[in-house]
Order: sequence, then C-alpha cells, then structure tokens
Amino acid sequence: MLGKKKQKPRRPTGHFDTLISSRTTVEGDVHFSGGLHVDGRVRGKVLAEEGSDAVLRISEVGEVSGDIVAPHVVINGTIHGDVYASAHLELAEKASINGNVYYNLIEMAMGASVNGNLVHQREPLGLLTKASHDTKPEAPSVDQASAELSESSEGGGKSE
Repeated sequence: MLGKKKQKPRRPTGHFDTLISSRTTVEGDVHFSGGLHVDGRVRGKVLAEEGSDAVLRISEVGEVSGDIVAPHVVINGTIHGDVYASAHLELAEKASINGNVYYNLIEMAMGASVNGNLVHQREPLGLLTKASHDTKPEAPSVDQASAELSESSEGGGKSE
C-alpha cells in the first residue's frame, strides 16, 4: 500500500516463553522477561524484568494473589492485588481485579470488573520503579487536581 507506514504492533503477540499450567500453584514472587502465560495460581508478586518489553497474560482460569508489574498485561482471570501496566493493559470479559490499577493505555471489554481505583500514569518508567520498590504511586488529591485544572484554564493550556 502506497503512503502507509508499517506500524509496530501494540504489544508482542503469540510468543510465550513460560507457562504456569492450570495444575500448578507457585508460592512466592515470580520474576520474568519475555512472555509469561498463567493458567494456574500465583501467590506472590509477578514482576517483569525492568526495562524489558515483557508480556504477561492471565487466562480465565488463572489467578494471582499479589501485585503485578509489567509493561504489557492481558487479564482474563482473577487478580487480588494491584496491577501496574506501564505500556498497555487489556482487561478481557472475564477479568476480575480486586485492587488498584495503574496504567498508561487501557482496553476493557464488557464484563470485566475492577474493584479499586483506575489511575492513569503517563510515565511508564516511574510505574516500574515505584512499584518494584514497594511504594505505590499515589493518585493526585482532589486539591491537586483542582489546582491543575484552574492553572490550565487560566493559562489557556499547558506550558512547558
């Protein structure tokens, strides 16, 4: 096709280096790079290697009891903990999250549920750094948000 640039896909697809099967329970933190597919249970944090373009996929029978920190996350199972997706988060129709969600770009199918806060984060690096040091990023307070709104409306836009 003339005049169209070949676009990079939103996230790597189809290649998963590691599988946690439906008959497996992992007790403790899981550190990974590349692709990780979870059909079983993980009781601990699931952490992507910092600076990697890792993909975590949790199937509808998968369950994680702990925080998740990865650039690309696809969830169709159950999460009991906070989710930090620095690049892209996809919540499929059977996704159930009991915790806060920190994301840069999100897709959410009808039927997915989040019992917690949805917090948009623009700096992907900050998400991974803060989450990996066990300090959760804070959502701006109402006072901070209203101050930002009044500044932007007075100045006619953002100035850098």
